Amino acid sequence: VQLQASGGGLVQPGGSLRLSCAASGSIFSINAMGWYRQAPGKQRELVAAITSGDSTNYADSVKGRFTISRDNAKNTVYLQMNSLKPEDTDVYYCNVVLKRYRSSGWIPYWGQGTLVTVSS
Repeated sequence: VQLQASGGGLVQPGGSLRLSCAASGSIFSINAMGWYRQAPGKQRELVAAITSGDSTNYADSVKGRFTISRDNAKNTVYLQMNSLKPEDTDVYYCNVVLKRYRSSGWIPYWGQGTLVTVSS
């Protein structure tokens, strides 16, 4: 299983970016999908998550500005980031909890990380 994240880059404060993360390989079923971020020397923290039933959860710092969504047909999770602030600058990682086979357990997989830089 591979997770391919994309969409990071440099944006001015107040701008927008859309992150995407596509899961590929031997996948039987996907449960939760989410985005985390991590600054150098700090712990990875949850930004947003979405369940298989489309329930969502957001960090307080991004509520009202970020929106997570998923396309189950494409095994892809998105993070629309609006009104970006310099403090949103981080490496963003996608996380997908999935089963590779009907009989296997739920296992979390991580994407490679994509850098988001918010600066004027």
